[in-house]
Amino acid sequence: MVMSNFTGMQSTLPADWAQMTPAQKRQYRLDRYLNPEGVKFVSEEAKKNYKIRAQRTVDVLNVKEPDRVPVVLPVGGLPLDQAGINMHTAMYDYEKAIQAYIKFNEKYSAELEFYASPMTFPGKVLDLLDYKIYAWPGHGIPETAPGWQFIEGEYMKAEEYDDLIRDPSDFWMRTYLPRVFGIFEAFKTFGPITGVTENVHIPYFMPLATPKMQDSLQRMIDIGKEYQRLAKVGAQFMGKGAANGFPVGGAAFGKAPFDTLGDTLRGTKGIIEDMFRRPKKLLEALDVIADLSINEVLKSPNFPRLLMVHYPLHKGADGWMSEKQFDTFYWPSLKKMMDAFINEGLIQSHFAEGSYNTRLHKVDQFPKGTVLWYFDRTDMFEAKKKLGANCCIQGNVPSSLILTGSAKDVKEYCRKLIVECGKGGGYILSAGTAGGTPKIENLKAMLEAVREYGIYRK
Repeated sequence: MVMSNFTGMQSTLPADWAQMTPAQKRQYRLDRYLNPEGVKFVSEEAKKNYKIRAQRTVDVLNVKEPDRVPVVLPVGGLPLDQAGINMHTAMYDYEKAIQAYIKFNEKYSAELEFYASPMTFPGKVLDLLDYKIYAWPGHGIPETAPGWQFIEGEYMKAEEYDDLIRDPSDFWMRTYLPRVFGIFEAFKTFGPITGVTENVHIPYFMPLATPKMQDSLQRMIDIGKEYQRLAKVGAQFMGKGAANGFPVGGAAFGKAPFDTLGDTLRGTKGIIEDMFRRPKKLLEALDVIADLSINEVLKSPNFPRLLMVHYPLHKGADGWMSEKQFDTFYWPSLKKMMDAFINEGLIQSHFAEGSYNTRLHKVDQFPKGTVLWYFDRTDMFEAKKKLGANCCIQGNVPSSLILTGSAKDVKEYCRKLIVECGKGGGYILSAGTAGGTPKIENLKAMLEAVREYGIYRK
């Protein structure tokens, strides 16, 4: 269940969109974020607070000084923990999960100036899909486990690069999906759909007669019913954040093409080998993946509602590959995606997992205010020096400190970040990652640090 408070933007673009410059398109999206349509605020105070918070975000994204340093609190599993339920319960009992977040927000949203949204997935849907790439609480790992575990594997073979490049949709439907979702196993019995052009090709659909295929289709119907149940329960939460004065911008999911291939297709071992054994084929495939990823966002029905594209960057971190490999295999296809989205006014938000210290001098290649870098373990002071003139930066209070440290230590760490990285604006205080169940006093300490040291103007 991934619930969003975002309900505001209209669903169509201006008639002259194609003639607008990237900067004009970006401004249009920011204006819609500042002035959402269809939001019924619970009070005039909530409406006022929405404006203040939205303007604060717009200012910081534009690398300007807002009224104060924005803060994103790493609430993590705290709402569930306070409700006495674990992740497994939240994944299978939607009502309990929703109520946990509603009660948490009723208790803390005003004090923390933060509105927590449910972030989990429907467990029964995952069961019906027979998802192979991850284990989750109660499925492959204990019910008491706090989250997911990735199952590394080679889900695309080296000799299948040509299949992927020639017809990605066919490769996905008949090869990749059957390997990672048990529900699609029967789809391997279909031929390429592009072969269906005449009445003589009607026998193409004969696999629908098999019990295995019919079982798969029935499970799809069951998945649809489960999503209907989720939607009914989730309706009581939708829009509450914005209505209570907490802006949420529409965001698409993006992924570096190298990570798409290296995470869940070739796998880590496979893609390392490919950089040495078949670099030309890898580069060709990366370009195909980039085009697919661009098309996925630009053709999305939610495209007019989007403000950002969020990317979790996995395999481009320091130590994972050399600078030459980064320049050759990782960055060009990622930059191709970013350029295409920036051209459509979309802000690029990168969660740079691990450390990006050796990458800082080469990624500042875009117009001011078009890229947000959310750093995990990168040296924030160096990031400010190298990127701060053009990019908004975010991070990197250690999660370990928030989970186990004292409020005093958390506040002092935040103070140093605010004083140095907040100079001139363009900085968002947050944790490096948001896992686990933090101490409530440490979340309050982060906000106290902002109120005490992060005020630009009164």
